[in-house]
Amino acid sequence: MGLINFLLGLIIAFMSSLQLKQFGANIYVASLVGVAMVSELGPIMTAIIVAGRSGSAFAAEIGTMKVNEEVDALVTMGFDPTRFLAIPKVLAAMLVVPVLTLYADFFGIGGGLVVGVLGLDLTVFTYIQETMKVITIESIVKSLIKSVVFAVLISGIGCQRGFQVRGGAEAVGSATTSAVVAAIFLIIVTDSGFAVLFTYI
Repeated sequence: MGLINFLLGLIIAFMSSLQLKQFGANIYVASLVGVAMVSELGPIMTAIIVAGRSGSAFAAEIGTMKVNEEVDALVTMGFDPTRFLAIPKVLAAMLVVPVLTLYADFFGIGGGLVVGVLGLDLTVFTYIQETMKVITIESIVKSLIKSVVFAVLISGIGCQRGFQVRGGAEAVGSATTSAVVAAIFLIIVTDSGFAVLFTYI
């Protein structure tokens, strides 16, 4: 997570600096990277990585339990499979994904800082000061709201696909793939909705 977002911040800073250098606006690279990471790329990249890692794991775990009739055994013992298997996963994702998003934002801004200091002759203090100007509490809260919604989507879809498994090991693989693809698609669609919503609110 840290490496991917560090490189992403580095790439954004480098590519934007090529354009902004022409106008002597090197200082605004810090603002651009800060806004891009906190508002969009931090939450989205975190959600995509979590979907690929944890969403698939949720689908595979529950799918395997379905194939082995462990879910049926839970029902026989009087446990609600959704409450016993799915809800803890959803709650865990809702707690962890926002923390990972902040972690991703931090590393993304760090990547931009490297380009700012080494490639644009900015000082560390100047870069951080410029970044702090554009990152508000409101933007961080919006980022965290997004990440909580993404967490619910990822874990919910992963668990749902797992419960839908019928058949053998092949069905588990299909459910896992389906969970990741559906989660990433819904993350992008939901982020589009948030972009419109936050613009007009």
